[in-house]
Amino acid sequence: MPYKPMKPCKQQGCPNLTHNRYCEAHTKEESRRYERVGRDPNHGKHYGAAWNKIQKAFLAANPLCELCKQDGRLTPSELVHHKRKVRSAGTNDWDNLQALCSECHSRYHAQNGDYF
Repeated sequence: MPYKPMKPCKQQGCPNLTHNRYCEAHTKEESRRYERVGRDPNHGKHYGAAWNKIQKAFLAANPLCELCKQDGRLTPSELVHHKRKVRSAGTNDWDNLQALCSECHSRYHAQNGDYF
């Protein structure tokens, strides 16, 4: 299967091409900026070592993105999404979790207006 063409890095003025949003040089920088400015300050209260174990086990049991599967595509899942948010009385029970690829996860939150 052919690869998607590379696209310019989203960092303003960066001439590098990448398959992701940012080139390797700017990925860490953007991640640090997001952790410092963009992330909900209460994020750490809801996620910890127990969540990491649950997430790892859930991704092992659900290796494909559930939304892509519905569209007939087989894309590896990368993230675990809570159908009902933890801060809105959601739980880490498997029936409240959904395995998604990064693209579907970002699209879901962008459409609901609760991302960034």
